[in-house]
Amino acid sequence: PVPAPDADFTRRTVEIPMRDGVTLHTVILIPNGAKDAGILLTRTPYDAEGLTRHADSGRMASVLQGYDNAADVIAAGGYIRVVQDVRGKYGSGGTYMMNRALAGSIANPTAVDHATDTYDTIDWLVKNLPQSNGRVGMIGISYDGFTTLMGLVNAHPALKVAVPMNPMVDGWRGDDWFHNGAFRLNSLPYFFNQEASRDGSAKWQSSTYDEYDVQMRAGSAGRLALAHGLDQVGFWWKVASHPAYDSFWHDQAMDEVLALRGSDVPTMLVHSLWDQEDIYGAMAVYRALRTKPAMHGKLFLSIGPWFHGQAIGEGSRLGAIDWDADTAKQWRRDVLAPFLAHYLKDAAMDVAPVTAFQSGTNRWQRLAAWPIEEGRTRLYLRPGMTLGFDAAPGKDVADYVSDPTVPVTYQPRPVPALGYGDNNPWPTWLTGDQRAVSGRPTSSPSPARS
Repeated sequence: PVPAPDADFTRRTVEIPMRDGVTLHTVILIPNGAKDAGILLTRTPYDAEGLTRHADSGRMASVLQGYDNAADVIAAGGYIRVVQDVRGKYGSGGTYMMNRALAGSIANPTAVDHATDTYDTIDWLVKNLPQSNGRVGMIGISYDGFTTLMGLVNAHPALKVAVPMNPMVDGWRGDDWFHNGAFRLNSLPYFFNQEASRDGSAKWQSSTYDEYDVQMRAGSAGRLALAHGLDQVGFWWKVASHPAYDSFWHDQAMDEVLALRGSDVPTMLVHSLWDQEDIYGAMAVYRALRTKPAMHGKLFLSIGPWFHGQAIGEGSRLGAIDWDADTAKQWRRDVLAPFLAHYLKDAAMDVAPVTAFQSGTNRWQRLAAWPIEEGRTRLYLRPGMTLGFDAAPGKDVADYVSDPTVPVTYQPRPVPALGYGDNNPWPTWLTGDQRAVSGRPTSSPSPARS
């Protein structure tokens, strides 16, 4: 334990042993005076030390202000906060495998996976933290949402609640790599940054600011990957070997896994309406679990007006759209906090099965289920690039020919690398001004006219 002068918590770092002997680096923050406290666990490839050292402060709420921490809810709730490096990343031993599938599968022939590592971690926590009440919750965004879902497979009995937020679920159908279509070239820097070094110190390098120029000069995803050495780090070859939807993707998709294996852990899935990365996953898992008898009364869904991961940050705006209030703070206060407290502390809870933000009226709705059948209206793409409420006669969709020499950028050029810093358009591009895209030529002899 490492107490800080005048701190309101004690920090512990431990190496928790897994069933195969590998140890996983784990940071534990225990509020002063904690007794019968619930445990909130996040398993991450994004550096447990960094996520729990946001500020040089003795206040738990301050050190948890980094990405993937609902700091206000965690600190106010008096929870023991646990953040762990997944196998093969940062301080943890073993070998890293991107989106490690279930053990014994074609994609993961080893005997361990995120499910077994989660089970072993929870088992250690409840046996070695006397300040806890023996109840564990999992929470995480994106990749950490994926590890949260994996924790539902053969779950430890002490896992009482899970909150997967914008989780990676199916990398082909709608999340991250393909979005049900062509491979997204902006995935390559992520592959490199995740796999090239254990501590994330090796970074994708580019001498050109405009990513459009970088990609067009390479000529193809394969050439761009090889030019940056991605043939040496693993995951790229798996993606390149499975460009179409096949059993490789199906068998490791978490909605398919949970549809087959089920779960009985109370779960709140969090979906962002303008999620630029993982817009498919949360809803897919909701569909997979909502008919399971064991999940009756235990499955919840939150649908917010946010970009990827914005639910834990400031939610007053999305790009140029102003919601008139901090929607993320409202949701954390009125939905997330009571939900966690109910299952980790037996507190009363008044949370609807579905909490959905209705843009336009800018109000939160309390619903019994999703979707609302009576509110659904089909909109069709028709010939001449028009929209209508009736399908075109004789065909289901209109035809559109894409010219690969004039790819559509997600924003006007120059296109910077992906990021969440100030003025980077990536988080909010789905609500950005698309007139530059709609006005581009439909064909061109060279990329210079795009």
